[in-house]
Amino acid sequence: MSDHKASQVLHVKGRVLVGPEDVRDELWVADGRISYGRPPGADEAVTVTGWALPGLVDAHCHVGLDHHGAVDAATSERQALADREAGALLLRDAGSPADTRWIDDREDLPKIIRAGRHIARPRRYTRNYAHEIEPDELVAYVAREARRGDGWVKLVGDWIDREVGDLTACWPREEVAAAIAEAHRLGARVTAHCFAEDSLRDLVEAGIDCIEHATGLTEGTIPLFAERGVAIVPTLVNIATFPSLADGGEAKFPRWSAHMRRLHERRYDTVRAAYDAGVPVFVGTDAGGVLAHGLVADEVAELVKAGIPAVDALSATAWGARRWLGRPVLEEGAPADLVVYDEDPRADVRVLAAPRRVVLNGRVIG
Repeated sequence: MSDHKASQVLHVKGRVLVGPEDVRDELWVADGRISYGRPPGADEAVTVTGWALPGLVDAHCHVGLDHHGAVDAATSERQALADREAGALLLRDAGSPADTRWIDDREDLPKIIRAGRHIARPRRYTRNYAHEIEPDELVAYVAREARRGDGWVKLVGDWIDREVGDLTACWPREEVAAAIAEAHRLGARVTAHCFAEDSLRDLVEAGIDCIEHATGLTEGTIPLFAERGVAIVPTLVNIATFPSLADGGEAKFPRWSAHMRRLHERRYDTVRAAYDAGVPVFVGTDAGGVLAHGLVADEVAELVKAGIPAVDALSATAWGARRWLGRPVLEEGAPADLVVYDEDPRADVRVLAAPRRVVLNGRVIG
């Protein structure tokens, strides 16, 4: 499981990326915590060399979920291990019907920030995933998931309406505003799955904190996101599946299929326009539904392909993402969660695909 015990001292040498421009020559790990001073026991330290980053963040994944619904603990463990091996040591679980609290007791598995279970309208989301409720129940269910989660609640903001044959908004504005206010009262932030255009203005003006996917952003709504500081997690590795989804639904829902193709075709322009306007952008893969876990490097590369500068795409899974989620980076006294690479990932984010060493809670994993 690990090459040394957390109680032993670890010496990380080379280039330590405390921040995008804050680069130091070394750090120490003692009792699982980071130190920039030489600790007792340093003479017997295990040494790791290379370019060190804070443990990466996958800000949209689903541990405990596959395309059928909740999975067993063994499958959840494999999912978490795949993320760990990719260097993703902090996961925001954006909705799962499975109870994964047992992972919190495992020092060898990534740390998880849970959004509870998805909240959707009846027959307006993937089967077995969500609480399926009517709008008059929304406030109560948001309060329930706010109490059960780790500071986040996840709504399904839009989905295909079979009677319309296309994506439509799921919630009336008045109900969603009351629900978001209740979440905030309980100390939780709210995010929503949104592919299309129609739901975005109401959600943002109702006070939502984040939008997942956000493929429906337009020139009309991007300034509103920037003004309100509403973050997006584009999940571009998931948006890549839109053409195959559209092909599968063409015969029954041609309007929806055409819409999905349009959203896919403009995906990079949408993300770049949001970034240029000052909208906070973070890395998330949407792993755990259909996609495999461990794709964090692929998503960072997709953000760069969309036109986001490499250092900012890197921050979207490292320094910036951790601060957004309220978790430490490589600072004095912080838990020693870090990833070491052979080369500078700021120069080429493709380096992220090949971690040299993963250190979690002070342990060298591998």
